[in-house]
Amino acid sequence: MGQTAPVTPPSPPLSPVIVIAHRGVSGLRPEHTLASYELAIEQGADFIEPDLVPTKDGVLVARHENDITETTDVAKHTEFAARKTTKVIDGEKHTGWFTEDFTLVELKTLRAKERLPMLRPDNAQYDGQFEVPTLAEIIALAKKHSVGGRIVGIYPETKHPTYFASIGLPLEKRLVAQLKAAGWHDASAPVFIQSFEVNNLKALHKLTGIRLIQLMDANGAPADNAAPSYAAMATPEGLKAVAAYAWGIGPNKDMIIKGDAAPSTLVADAHAAALRLHPWTFRAENFFLPPSMRVGINPRAHGRLSDDIRRYLALGIDGFFTDFTAIGVEARGTRVN
Repeated sequence: MGQTAPVTPPSPPLSPVIVIAHRGVSGLRPEHTLASYELAIEQGADFIEPDLVPTKDGVLVARHENDITETTDVAKHTEFAARKTTKVIDGEKHTGWFTEDFTLVELKTLRAKERLPMLRPDNAQYDGQFEVPTLAEIIALAKKHSVGGRIVGIYPETKHPTYFASIGLPLEKRLVAQLKAAGWHDASAPVFIQSFEVNNLKALHKLTGIRLIQLMDANGAPADNAAPSYAAMATPEGLKAVAAYAWGIGPNKDMIIKGDAAPSTLVADAHAAALRLHPWTFRAENFFLPPSMRVGINPRAHGRLSDDIRRYLALGIDGFFTDFTAIGVEARGTRVN
């Protein structure tokens, strides 16, 4: 990533700063549910983010992973007990139940549950109440709230695209077709498509004019082996290569400021390549905050998230993902829509 420097001057945003509801307002409702997205919109989100995975019959639905063991009540459904299996996805072994082994009708019999109950016990009270939403339902929700001059956008992530292509369920054309049917096909659409992989973004670049975001983690490399590491992609030369197919990057926030250390030059380096930055993920719990932003010692307790976000805004980021929409909107200031 960018070289660490004692003093890093701000680089003004290239676009109006947006607040992206990470899986909805997932700090207050189970993630990737219509209830989570609805509350995020009510709290002022500019974009709502669905992670997309396919069902057995090729319908795109919102789940953090295709392994739904920890995010649904599937383990309680004895009729699906025999579908528990072990798979290797992006080089990692997973044992559980997977969306690609269920039709949409079957998946709709399941109910969502909180993924982080130890940190977010209040969210667990909603376990069993909400269905797994489809992309079509999420698009309809965003459009329903795009009234009176306000535009609510969507920010879908293609999960494990190489894996899904390998089992005959490629994501790209399905996603582009649904967005086109919604009237979204170019850079003016209130849509960003994001991925941790590279080759599927390059394929999408040929299929649609919608803005693309290259996700980057603080460690590791793209699962499609299209780059040696995310760190290499985040160098000035690497960013120039990304700019050939992407509109912006979505870096792990630690790539910009790690804990309480001095900022890197990633914001300025990305802007120099004409790339916008939408770092992830800003969360209120002490567990996720740097020491200087924590309040007390309880990992569940909320610290100074607004102050943490403002550190990054001062460097010139163009938007950010947060689990707590209202705090993000307050930290950002006046809504851009």
